[in-house]
Amino acid sequence: MTDSAPSTSPRAMVILLAGGQGSRAGFAVPKQMATLGGKPVLRWSLDAFTAHPAIAGGVLVANDDVMAALGSLPDGWISANPGAERQQSVANALAALADRDDETPLLVHDAARPGVTIEVIDRLLAALDVAEAVIPTLPVPDTLVEQAGDAAGEVVDRTALARVQTPQAFHLGTLRRAHAAATDATATDDAQLVRRLAVAVATVPGDARLHKLTYAEDMAILNGLLRIETMTRTAVGMGYDVHRLVADKPLWIGGIEIAHSHGLEGHSDADVGLHALTDAILGALADGDIGDHFPPSDPQWRGVASHRFLEFAANRVVEGGGQIDHVDLTIIAEAPKIGPHRSAMRARIAEILAIPLDRVSVKATTTERLGFTGRREGIAAQAVATLQLPEN
Repeated sequence: MTDSAPSTSPRAMVILLAGGQGSRAGFAVPKQMATLGGKPVLRWSLDAFTAHPAIAGGVLVANDDVMAALGSLPDGWISANPGAERQQSVANALAALADRDDETPLLVHDAARPGVTIEVIDRLLAALDVAEAVIPTLPVPDTLVEQAGDAAGEVVDRTALARVQTPQAFHLGTLRRAHAAATDATATDDAQLVRRLAVAVATVPGDARLHKLTYAEDMAILNGLLRIETMTRTAVGMGYDVHRLVADKPLWIGGIEIAHSHGLEGHSDADVGLHALTDAILGALADGDIGDHFPPSDPQWRGVASHRFLEFAANRVVEGGGQIDHVDLTIIAEAPKIGPHRSAMRARIAEILAIPLDRVSVKATTTERLGFTGRREGIAAQAVATLQLPEN
């Protein structure tokens, strides 16, 4: 390994992987498009590579929805479709680089690690002067134990272990050979495939800022590591909705179907609870109401499930860099009894909004047989949503 700096002539290429859904993070959008410090997580890596003088361009592996949300790519960048697994996504990107020679320096990076630094890129490219493959690693600071069920077993010696990060660096030809030979093999990173060729993989110091976004709480960790100072404000919105009860129609309230003699009449499935919640969130965003975004005059929304409206509102929060702190739904009805269904409603709403269950409240009341709800002519709902939004 050499300590000399890499050439500044733009020759290296990048494969940037952004094809996953990141369901464990629980966001309403794929985690690579969640907002971090005012821009999508994916954009952090793309900007870092684009700014480096030794990098000529790259291949962004992403689906059509991500590409549409991201907009145009920088000069020298092209896109490729993701595969069902990470390994296939890299193979698709390699196919897109068919015109590049085998000696081209190549970095392969997961977009879920937004903290790419110039220093790590420099160390990787410098090491490629004498190695065919290089990975950044960090020591393991914690005590490690074997685990069987809920019991802690023997301590594992951590002195011989390291945490592997991306970007990982290869000569393009080396990675091509590794993937060509891996027809029946799977691996969680590309260095594993290269080692199966009996090719030595060098290591360079990694960086704590390359922390991987896996769970929702990783956002707070990344904000600290990347020194992102985001000023937030609390926004509160209220929603109210009413629908008439009619015979011979299914009854949907709070995202679940309830057995009852009557259902709610409306252009969609008329879920009065989800409609009120949608308006509450849109109100906190100062973003109109459900009728603005899903007009009843538009036939495409006829009979549609109302969870789509609520998902839309939740996505607007995430896209704006905010989060949903709490929602409180009150259903006003004489019948059916809501109490037996409250737990299922809370769970379904938490699932739709991708927030913890303890941030969802569902209550019910009657009007003591007064008014249209008291006469069982209809059901009403009101909701309050509390959001945290970034200051402009």
